[in-house]
Amino acid sequence: MKLRGRIIAAFGRQYLAELPEGAQLSCVPRGKKSEVACGDLVELQRTSGDQAVIEAILPRKTLLYRSVAHREKLIAANVTRLVFVVAVEPSFDDELLARCLVAAHDQNMDALIVLNKCDLAAQAKMASQAERARAQLAPYLAMGYAVLELSAQESAAPLRPYLQGHVSVLVGQSGMGKSTLINALLPGAQAATREISSALDSGKHTTTHARLYHLDTESDLIDCPGVQAFGLHHLSFAEIEQGFIEFAPYRGQCRFYNCRHTHEPDCALRKAADAGKISARRLQLFQQISQAGT
Repeated sequence: MKLRGRIIAAFGRQYLAELPEGAQLSCVPRGKKSEVACGDLVELQRTSGDQAVIEAILPRKTLLYRSVAHREKLIAANVTRLVFVVAVEPSFDDELLARCLVAAHDQNMDALIVLNKCDLAAQAKMASQAERARAQLAPYLAMGYAVLELSAQESAAPLRPYLQGHVSVLVGQSGMGKSTLINALLPGAQAATREISSALDSGKHTTTHARLYHLDTESDLIDCPGVQAFGLHHLSFAEIEQGFIEFAPYRGQCRFYNCRHTHEPDCALRKAADAGKISARRLQLFQQISQAGT
């Protein structure tokens, strides 16, 4: 008999599926190729009491993934909100932030930027780092992105209203405090991780697989390993351009219909940046990303 479940943990070709009544099954995909992501709804065929084979992936609402030539890395499926975590210290990569927001926009996901470790801003030696972080995020505030400042060490409560009613995915570089946020939101997360690790027999790899936690009956949170790069090889130039949402008023206004916004005369985006109507740094990021071929 076919069963339906949701993937709540993914590591390599091993997965943990949760059935509607709460039971969990360790499962693997049928065949050699694995295209399953944490958050996927799947059809299963039980092979033993606590094991199953994934027979099919049900249609997805969204899929967040990164790609380079000939290779894709699935992150999370059926997510409604991307939560990108940065910190006062260490410094963060604003190109990685821009890339993730483009990927989220392509999948019609809401996006929230969390500036963590804001308690450090009160320390004199950290004041300049805090000022730099806020300056990097200023263009995103101006565009209408929600930016939430907090200190996960003190309380993650300010984040909870943003997660309510969503399937959220937590993304960020290593060292930004994602694990502290997870543990503050879900005191039992470490125990849940150990249980998942045991079920998947993943041992030392417990921190390198994506996993889904239930915040309440209406809200879920997917945690994934820290990312240092986010390839967008699967997106076209136009799709990347659309992901820079502040460019919308200027698209189609350049002299040349195929303007790449780098050196062409009468480029509407470069004129807007020179006039301070859009962020010069954001335009630079777009040029880097769109010309990189990833």
